[in-house]
Amino acid sequence: MFTTAEAARMTGLTVPLASSLLHKARKRGLVSQLKRGLFVIVPPELGSSAEYAGNPYLIARYLVGEAPYYLSHTSAMELHRMVTQPRFLIFVSSTKRLPKQTLHGTQFRFVFMKARDFFGNTKHWVTKQESVEISDLERTVLDGLRHPEYCGGITDVAKGLWMRHANISLTKLLDYANRLHVGSIYRRLGYLLELFSIATETELQLLRNSLTATYVPLDPSLPSEGPHVAKWRLQLNIPAEELLAVRST
Repeated sequence: MFTTAEAARMTGLTVPLASSLLHKARKRGLVSQLKRGLFVIVPPELGSSAEYAGNPYLIARYLVGEAPYYLSHTSAMELHRMVTQPRFLIFVSSTKRLPKQTLHGTQFRFVFMKARDFFGNTKHWVTKQESVEISDLERTVLDGLRHPEYCGGITDVAKGLWMRHANISLTKLLDYANRLHVGSIYRRLGYLLELFSIATETELQLLRNSLTATYVPLDPSLPSEGPHVAKWRLQLNIPAEELLAVRST
């Protein structure tokens, strides 16, 4: 995957001549144009194809450019093996504001974050030569709790948490939660950790100490209905039994 400017540097041509060369290569099916100025080489084993899309995670990296970023939410959950079904929407969190885009049938959605909230990322190799930044396990859980609607809903976030809970550092999880200092994260995290018996009472109390009197829904994408849990200042618009059922799926 490369840009027109990179092609010019590699070939020693001017940008207009490199652009002309790429136009001819595209007509022959040797490269595929993802968007204006962005191309990917078509693997020889595929023959010639003008519609080859390449690796969507690498495309996401190029779309962000030089800004800090990491693959997040449902995309990070898939890379961390926290889902059981493949997803076809790429989520990227970045300190740069970008509009959502669709390239060769793949949707890319960008979540803006403030620079002070950019932490908890790690490198993930998508090919033998190319890597991308993704949220680590703990940050993936917290991003999902903040915006469950970007992960398929709170039930899917709960399932991902349960699937990888043995590999999650509770110390890091609580530290990240305090650094983000978001009320909905404290509430949903505490409730799920207690429901799944993952944290100690001392660890749960640390989360409860940060709560205000305001109630929020467990899943913000669903109607605000159901009983209230004073301990976590949550409105349970999803039954606990539904969440507990993910442990056996």
